[in-house]
Amino acid sequence: MTERAIDEPAGGEPSRDRRGLVVGLLAVLLAALLAGHRAVPNVHGIGSLLDSATPLLGLAVPLLAIAALLRRSRRALAAVLVPTVVWVALYGGAWLPPAAGDAPTALRVASQNLRSGNPDPAATVDALARTKADLIALQEVDDDRIDAALRERYPHRAAVSTVALWSRWPIRDSTGVDTGLGWTRALRAVVAAPQGDLVVYVVHLGSARAGHTATRDETLAALAATVRDDHAPRLIVLGDLNTATTDRVFAPLTRLLRDAQADAGQGFGFTWPSELPVTRPDHVLYRGLTPTAAGVLRTPDSDHRAVTAGFRW
Repeated sequence: MTERAIDEPAGGEPSRDRRGLVVGLLAVLLAALLAGHRAVPNVHGIGSLLDSATPLLGLAVPLLAIAALLRRSRRALAAVLVPTVVWVALYGGAWLPPAAGDAPTALRVASQNLRSGNPDPAATVDALARTKADLIALQEVDDDRIDAALRERYPHRAAVSTVALWSRWPIRDSTGVDTGLGWTRALRAVVAAPQGDLVVYVVHLGSARAGHTATRDETLAALAATVRDDHAPRLIVLGDLNTATTDRVFAPLTRLLRDAQADAGQGFGFTWPSELPVTRPDHVLYRGLTPTAAGVLRTPDSDHRAVTAGFRW
């Protein structure tokens, strides 16, 4: 009788050291992808889409942990700790409770992509108005019922094409903003708030699809250039930017503005699709203010959830 190796149990069952080899390798690969996703070439927008989806890769961690337990491999389970630590280091802070400020909120904003062809836009914007927002920014505005639903509570309005801003306070000036789409789908307004002038951009950038992100990237770069040249001390950008802040192409904006959800919200604040959101193309970006709150609101009849934020001067 030939002698069995000590790591080959009877019946040819793999040794415990080898049981979790595949799981361990997958865990290491996952950790490398989490840590180095921006090294993936942005060919046909693949790197950009991966950047936006990276927070969701954390869902693979519990699956790998279950696989390691089923394989009864301690080494595989230890390997799963590596992507766990990387994910927590990258995104765990988003789930910590935001620091509560002592000063009361002086400005509340809300932004919503209504969805073109929304069957009941009045119901959608009524949900926004119930947040007691002082400013409501809308994208994909294509129905007169919206103005009728908001006019009494928000007497001041600025609109260009399919984007619009409703305000409780006077709008001193407004103009369209060219983001390179070939048609104007952004505006800049100066709101005469009680504490002073506030510059507000309402923006809907170019769409992005798998393999087709060039238009979105160009419009984002154009918006960043416009904001860079705008020297207003207090400024807010509201709208559907069609990508997440984790996307590498977002970097020119994050160097200029801060993200209200990251600074005063909790969690990732995913907004799309509304039924089961997996990414955040909708944003509240700012400078010259202090955020006191940020969140996401599910509204009826839209394929996006709304974003909200509060600020103090």
